[in-house]
Amino acid sequence: MRILVVEDETQLARHITRALVRAGHLATAKHDGESGLAAALEEPCDLVVLDLNLPRLDGLTVLTRLRQANSPARILILTARGEVEHRVKGLKAGADDYLAKPFSLDELIARIEALGRRGASPNAADLLAVADLHMDVYHRRVTRAGRPIALSPREFDVLQVLMQEPGRVFSRTELCERIWQRDHEYDTRTVEIFITRLRKKVDAGFPAALIHTQRLVGYTVRAPA
Repeated sequence: MRILVVEDETQLARHITRALVRAGHLATAKHDGESGLAAALEEPCDLVVLDLNLPRLDGLTVLTRLRQANSPARILILTARGEVEHRVKGLKAGADDYLAKPFSLDELIARIEALGRRGASPNAADLLAVADLHMDVYHRRVTRAGRPIALSPREFDVLQVLMQEPGRVFSRTELCERIWQRDHEYDTRTVEIFITRLRKKVDAGFPAALIHTQRLVGYTVRAPA
């Protein structure tokens, strides 16, 4: 994968990029938000490791602008341990994963490689459809009533799981297991953030909602009755 590391601690950035290169990835580093944003927009990459506490332009602003520009890059944010509010803001703004400092490089590599996996099923080229919502899994495109819907990679993953079995109610725990596919310290309430983001993109402005919550059970995608 082509990976951009945006981290103002130069020694940490150096350790991360070296570890990524040893793991077989192409990695470069920027040390402030402004140059990091420019690099991500000018030279598209597969994944961005983004510290939130950056000089010149904070990481949350970088993240927001990347998503506004419809950047397809997966974004893993780095936060100080205990900064729960910052993590939540980052996920709501379009981040796909987070890791709290201090962290082990082995865990960071594992998170990055998990994000890099598309998780495609054997029938990845099939088109999924629920009512007027269509998903091309192979090209990772989503439309509703013919209108393209820009999703972050993690939003796409959540919606794919739901659309693969329309009408089935998935618990938050099962969605986490399906999407992250490993033991994870995530509070399963993280799923609620992605569902909220999907509702705004998939259902807002349409007469009928397709994403539904079954109270105390979970979430489903189903066609209107």
